[in-house]
Amino acid sequence: MLAARGARLIQADHLAHELMQPGQAVYDEVVRHFGSSILNPDGRVNRPKLAEAAFRPDRNGATRVAELNAIVHPAVIHREDEWMEAEGRRNPHVIAVVEAALILEAGAADRFDRLIVVTCSDEQRVQRFAERMKIDLEVARNEVARRMAAQLPDAEKINRADYVIDNSDSLDATEEQVRHLHVRLKQEAESRS
Repeated sequence: MLAARGARLIQADHLAHELMQPGQAVYDEVVRHFGSSILNPDGRVNRPKLAEAAFRPDRNGATRVAELNAIVHPAVIHREDEWMEAEGRRNPHVIAVVEAALILEAGAADRFDRLIVVTCSDEQRVQRFAERMKIDLEVARNEVARRMAAQLPDAEKINRADYVIDNSDSLDATEEQVRHLHVRLKQEAESRS
């Protein structure tokens, strides 16, 4: 919604996809750490298999999520920084948005002027994930719980946010919140010297 209003947008998840393509250093490290069993026959990373390898607890209950993040996050952050610098050179008053689920978890929040948290209820998160992935609600519930376990609680994210968008109501209500936020961000961007 911010991009539709003229903000520039980059998505951390898309960067991670690019960095995990064959021939990339991140790809090589992920395969070295997690093995070739995470690859499709064409040599590309099978993301569900990688997620299973990273999130599956061992007999002590430990997962390998931190190991995966230690490989991927620094490279993603580096690409985001390059992008933000380039956007700022093109237009010093630009609103540049980095969409990422793990900004706080990666220790990367200080790199940004503002932190915006988008939130909704736990059940809405499950329902929306089930619809997007076209999977059963119970499967979605388990997958969302597994993913959320690797993230800070929403209450902590909200506490650290400069702005919060509550996405639990109608699309129109969310749109109105984003409209107000965009006006504030534009004012802040234009006041930068």
